[in-house]
Amino acid sequence: MLLILLVFSVVSWALIFQKLSFFGTVNRRTNEFLRIFRASRGLPDPHVLATTQSPLAAMYAAGHRELQSQVGGNPPGRLKSLNAVTVSMQLGAAEEVRRSERYMSWMATTGSVTPFIGLFGTVWGVMDSFAGLGSAGAASLRAVAPGIAEALITTAAGLFAAIPAVIAYNYFVRNIKDLAQRMDNFAMEVSAQVEKMFG
Repeated sequence: MLLILLVFSVVSWALIFQKLSFFGTVNRRTNEFLRIFRASRGLPDPHVLATTQSPLAAMYAAGHRELQSQVGGNPPGRLKSLNAVTVSMQLGAAEEVRRSERYMSWMATTGSVTPFIGLFGTVWGVMDSFAGLGSAGAASLRAVAPGIAEALITTAAGLFAAIPAVIAYNYFVRNIKDLAQRMDNFAMEVSAQVEKMFG
């Protein structure tokens, strides 16, 4: 039981550090992307913004491709469907959010399952202690105390694995929601700019 809990804990902590690094990088790159985009006062070339490697760059590129397919040419044509541009960006955003949700299920599983694994180990250990007590024929607390104390360690180990996983899961869910909200806001910003320029 302790080995299973150790595996859950180690993998969970590895994911926590990986996600902390991921969201820190995403926030930094997104701020840089928005700074460059807003400084351009128009609809800049997606290749210029791709250097930021922000998730917003991928969704912007998807919307820009759709826009070019409608108004591309010299002179530029008329915008046929603003909704199609917006939907292209939303699909790109959904893919980026899906990427950011990767491995979140492991943390959710760790948080919900490990306390029960620990409890199962404790129950098993207590049953083992009482079975040993019956075969020894001695009915004193001194005879069962070491076995029960050992069994309770699995409950503590289960909680040790679960608590950080639950806290991290809730924190990262909030980060994912914030990222999705920023993407929605950016899609509306680009749509408004497209409508102003080509509507």
